[in-house]
Amino acid sequence: MKILSIAAHPDDEVLGCGGAMAKWSSDGAEVHSLIMAEGATSRDKSRDRESRKADLTHLAQASQKAGDILGIASVRLLSYPDNRMDSVDLLEVVKSVEEQIEKIKPEVVVTHHSADLNIDHQVIHEAVMTACRPQPGHSVKRILSFEVPSSTEWQSPKFGNSFIPNWFEDITGMLELKISALEAYESEMREWPHARSIKAVEHLAHWRGASIGREAAEAFILERAIN
Repeated sequence: MKILSIAAHPDDEVLGCGGAMAKWSSDGAEVHSLIMAEGATSRDKSRDRESRKADLTHLAQASQKAGDILGIASVRLLSYPDNRMDSVDLLEVVKSVEEQIEKIKPEVVVTHHSADLNIDHQVIHEAVMTACRPQPGHSVKRILSFEVPSSTEWQSPKFGNSFIPNWFEDITGMLELKISALEAYESEMREWPHARSIKAVEHLAHWRGASIGREAAEAFILERAIN
């Protein structure tokens, strides 16, 4: 089994499905991680990769370290503009996703929920769904979307597409690995009671677990399944 996580920014992959990736890898799956945007330049008025070179290097190193902790077979980072992916032609993003799918040939793809507040998350979801059109011979048989604390739950209800999970992964034995991977992203995490704090992530994992009678879980929406 080959599984590909496609996330917008460094840390999204761990926040959304870090425990599940560790579980899948432990169970013998070949798990890959694709991170689309560079994750730092939106902190400035205009995009300047050179001025954020140290931050970008740190994030790249953190993503590799997190991948090692979770047992990921490969971590690939692209360089799309942080929180500006709505300025990029969707076709270009789709082609980047298609290239990695053609290379890895995953049976399962995991990505962002379509209605996240973060615009990059929305673009990635649309690009993934487009790239994974169920054409004859396509490798992808299942698409799952995950939640990202401080984005998924912050969207306005009027957007009309709330995250209501129908797929859960029991990560009881993997929660510590997920937290360790998030600690590799120390610069991206916040202090409690921020939604993107270690404590909040632990609370969410336990709540999702309690929803299915387990100690800890990650929640997903099954977007498509082909048997």
